[in-house]
Amino acid sequence: MKLSLSNVLLLVGLTFVAVGCDAGQSIDGVDITNKKDLSGYERAYFASGCFWCVEAIYEHIEGVEEVYNGYAGGHTDNPTYEASNTGITGHAESVEIYYDPEVVSFKELVDVYFGTQNIEQVNGQGNDIGSQYRSIAFYQNDQERKIIEAKIKVLEDQGYKVASEVKAFDKFWMGEDYHQDYERKHPDHPYIKAVSVPRLKRFKKDFPELVKKDK
Repeated sequence: MKLSLSNVLLLVGLTFVAVGCDAGQSIDGVDITNKKDLSGYERAYFASGCFWCVEAIYEHIEGVEEVYNGYAGGHTDNPTYEASNTGITGHAESVEIYYDPEVVSFKELVDVYFGTQNIEQVNGQGNDIGSQYRSIAFYQNDQERKIIEAKIKVLEDQGYKVASEVKAFDKFWMGEDYHQDYERKHPDHPYIKAVSVPRLKRFKKDFPELVKKDK
């Protein structure tokens, strides 16, 4: 994400506070300091650039109860925002989605995943460049893997060179508190206005049947 120097300093300061509160820790993917009962929902995991943008999109989908920002796909424990941005942790900015499969299917979530990013961009989305912004479609079982691979085949048959990784889900590390619900809490942030909001509007235009009635 592109941040001004003042915003970077603010985020660094907030991170030290968050780290002192077990930032990056999770129990079943849920922040242990702000846990809500989500036991009745299925989970899905995706990475497709800035997690502020991806979180906002999925939170507007009917049947999605909660979305968390965090890190997945890497090889280190307890990743932080600063560490993941170096690329050395291997993690990508990711989202954890809690959804009701009777309202929205995993296939529809996959359709939104591929339909709301530049599917041919390697290691980044737009001006956000680096492996931490790469696209990963995580699967938790063979059925999810087949759904993802079937979608990729359709896209490749249409002539696209799909850059997304297809990866078995391992672990989701909860992101720092200040990253959660970022688009909703910071509507006037320059990045939100310039990148997140336009990306959200494109989703609403392309997937009107999936948008929550109150959104």
